[in-house]
Amino acid sequence: MFNIYRHFLNGTPEYLARHYWWAYLWSKGVWFFDHQPIINAILFGQYKKLMKSTLARLNNSSREDTLQLTCVYGELTPKLQEAVAPEPLHLADVAMVQLELARSKSPGNMPLLAARMNAEQLAYKDDSFSTIVLFFLLHELPARARTNVYGECMRVLKPGGRLLITEYGPLPKNHLLYRIAPIRWLITKLEPFLDGFWHEDIASSLNEHGISHGKKALNIWQEDIFGGFYRVTQYTVESRDG
Repeated sequence: MFNIYRHFLNGTPEYLARHYWWAYLWSKGVWFFDHQPIINAILFGQYKKLMKSTLARLNNSSREDTLQLTCVYGELTPKLQEAVAPEPLHLADVAMVQLELARSKSPGNMPLLAARMNAEQLAYKDDSFSTIVLFFLLHELPARARTNVYGECMRVLKPGGRLLITEYGPLPKNHLLYRIAPIRWLITKLEPFLDGFWHEDIASSLNEHGISHGKKALNIWQEDIFGGFYRVTQYTVESRDG
């Protein structure tokens, strides 16, 4: 019973199968969680606001070469396709069941270039993308995996590109949801890597891994949502020589 996750190890990282098989790899779980009321409940009613804030950052700027790094439940992927049209949206995820779900929701007249890849080791060449969107990915990764993803984002983003990260905010010591012990226990039980992420400085991590690629990341915009429990942040990636 406790080894059920091993049935989902087919090319997926061990941490993903062990901790999230029921949410992202099990077909019945995938069907259940891809319903708007469920998604909204998980994000305490903030899904629409978070998605709207993320999409707004794509307005009035170059939309070519956009990568969504890992699939997302709900409407985000088709909305991103609409936002970058007529350019195609690139989508990378390690789970075939998630890619199949994304394809099933893709508007028929808008190309979706979906590929099975591990976000820790992308099969894209250096400087491939002008925009990368990470929507609630980082907090679900153990520290080493997050480190690898930061490095890959800095590698495949072009100088002058942007990185949009929609995530939990920093450690929310004063937020009601954190102060109520049973709720805090439930959140961190379901999200075993969240506490480590809460204590992490994203900008510092990006810049640490950008050195080897001759790039730096600048935090140019941030919107706090739900009293800072969540945040949408835009980083610009520049050449260190610039």
